[in-house]
This record gives sequence, C-alpha cells and structure tokens, in this order.
Amino acid sequence: MIIFALLILSFSCGNPPTVPNNNQTPNSNINKAFGPVAMYDYEIVKTYPHDPRAFTQGLEFHDGILYEGTGGKDDDVFSSSLRKVDLATGQVSQKHDLPPEYFGEGITILNDRIYQLTWREMTAFEYDLKDFRLLRELRYSGEGWGLTNDGTNLIQSDGTHVIRFVNPQDFKTVRTIVVNDEKGKALMELNELEYVKGEIWANIWQTGWIVRIDPATGKLLGRIDLNSLVKEETEKNRRADVLNGIAYDASADRLFVTGKLWSRLFEIKVNPR
Repeated sequence: MIIFALLILSFSCGNPPTVPNNNQTPNSNINKAFGPVAMYDYEIVKTYPHDPRAFTQGLEFHDGILYEGTGGKDDDVFSSSLRKVDLATGQVSQKHDLPPEYFGEGITILNDRIYQLTWREMTAFEYDLKDFRLLRELRYSGEGWGLTNDGTNLIQSDGTHVIRFVNPQDFKTVRTIVVNDEKGKALMELNELEYVKGEIWANIWQTGWIVRIDPATGKLLGRIDLNSLVKEETEKNRRADVLNGIAYDASADRLFVTGKLWSRLFEIKVNPR
C-alpha cells in the first residue's frame, strides 16, 4: 500500500514550477489589500456515482452534461482522456484517449469547443464539442494545471499563484493576476478552476480547500472548507486521492465537486460560516 500511495502522489501534478518574477509581468494586477476573508462551509445536496478509476484533472457541466478530463501517461496506472459522463449514473457515454506521451489536465468549454491542457507537454488540445474530434493543437509556455473561461478568454493556472487569461484563438496571454493569501504571501498550487458567478474558484492542490478569487484583481475573496468531505470520501475509499474537480451548472445554480479516484461526486451548497 505504501508503494501504491507514493505512486498516486507522484501523478498529482508534480512539484510546482518556478514562480514567475512579478516585476517581469507588467500587466499583472497585484492584490495589496490583505487580511481575513470570508469563510464558508458546505452541505451535501445530492450524491452521484463517480468512476473510481478516473484520475480527475478537469470537470465541466454544460447543457445538462458532465464533462471530465483525466490524467496519466506512458506506463502510469491511469490514462489521460476526455470524457462525457452521465451525471445520474456516472457512466461514460463518450471518451477520447490522449496519446500516451501526454498527461491530461484541466478542461473547459467555450463556443462549442472543448479545450484541454496538458501538464508538462506545453500543449493544449481543442476539440469539437459534439464528437470530440481534434481540431487544433496549441502551444503555451510552462505547466498546465487548471482551466476555465469567463465567456471571452480562457483562464489557466500553472501551479503557482499566477493565473493567466488566454486568448482562445492563439493561446497567447492577454493578462495575468497574482493571488496572495490573507498575510500577503503567494497562494501557491492553485489547481482546478471554475468560473462561478463572476468569480474564479480554485482547488488548492493537496488540501481540502477551495478559494474564491476576484478575476479583476486576484484578491482573495473567501475560502470554502471541504476538509470533512475529503475525510468522508477517503474513509470509505482507501484509494481516493486529493480533492480536485469543480463544476458549476449556471442554469440551475448547482455546484459539483469530486476528486482524483473518488467513487462519488457531490452536489453541494456553500454556506457562510
């Protein structure tokens, strides 16, 4: 079991890359207002089955359908894929496997296109939403972790405290924001992202926390404590890895979360503490 646990940990996005020098990022908006932020708890609204073999890297809900990106490459126990999932049953109705040399990461849907990052391969894939047909490969610098969008630009994390806004046409960075914690220190390991009611929500890797971020300034707006949910899943599922996966159903105001190798996906309601 120890060897397996170490194997799982080695897959989970690796060590964070070198943090960019903020002085070399002239279009960054640096948050200078620090202090306590709003804290939130959760309640479970409904529980759904989730493929316990899915090493979840990206999650998206679009037009009544759940989409999921998974990670793994070469000789890993897990493989990288893009999936269409039936929410009620957890069954995969459509699947596209990435070439074995790629480790899949975050996904998002914009203008009937699915975008999927890769971890260290500096390559993004653009697919047709209907049939998962690969339309383009796009290049970017650094690592790829989480991905979402604001309706215009893609929003990308790379494991640091810097979030990029990216033009979907050429994957060039339009602007960046810097995220700091309550004490003004860099809030590292921002991972899977979701755009929720005008905010960026992000998993912090290897923790049970989701943070709420102002997309204009990078200001930390709040923390959602899901540590007890992580504990509940890991006690029932010894293979479960970290919390990773946020999907928002804007039409019905529903929020879904899951994790890597989790056997369940949860619809939750977030409440002020």
